[in-house]
Amino acid sequence: MKRFALLLAAFLLAGCAAAPAQPAPAGTEQRVFNDTDVMFSQMMVAHHSQALEMVRLARTKAVREDIRTLAAAIDVTETDELKTMQVWLGAWGQPSAADPSAHAAHGGAHGTSPDDIKALGATSGTEFETKFLNMLIAHQHNAIEIARMETGTGVNPGALDLARRIDESRTAEIQQMLRYLNAPS
Repeated sequence: MKRFALLLAAFLLAGCAAAPAQPAPAGTEQRVFNDTDVMFSQMMVAHHSQALEMVRLARTKAVREDIRTLAAAIDVTETDELKTMQVWLGAWGQPSAADPSAHAAHGGAHGTSPDDIKALGATSGTEFETKFLNMLIAHQHNAIEIARMETGTGVNPGALDLARRIDESRTAEIQQMLRYLNAPS
């Protein structure tokens, strides 16, 4: 049963990556965007970069296979989403904001600090897994908040679709990670 749940989680997460939001051909919907679409994409580029740092640590630091599998699925999904948002920003003539606090004045969600990621990298085994899961739960919750900002006032069809998928997939990831935290070792 545990193996089935693990395979199902990997399948569902991989499914999110299999249907990336693609920018429209030049001259169509990619010209339709507003400040919220730009802010969403810039904030998520920085946010995804932090998540990728964390999940890539799990390749060698996590003991449990289910945690390594979840991290690998998140890596694939967020790498694809990151590339898509960078393409949009380029098409819109907007920079990819590297600083997660760049939009703090607009209600931007805080990111995970470089010191926190460094401290995570200094742990291993079950200590790593517990810290990793707790950090990633908080991090993915922030992604949901950013996505909901986009669905509230964004106008770009691709960005709105991606925001909805981020909301759904990150909510599922959080539920899965909470189960991992509550599972006996």
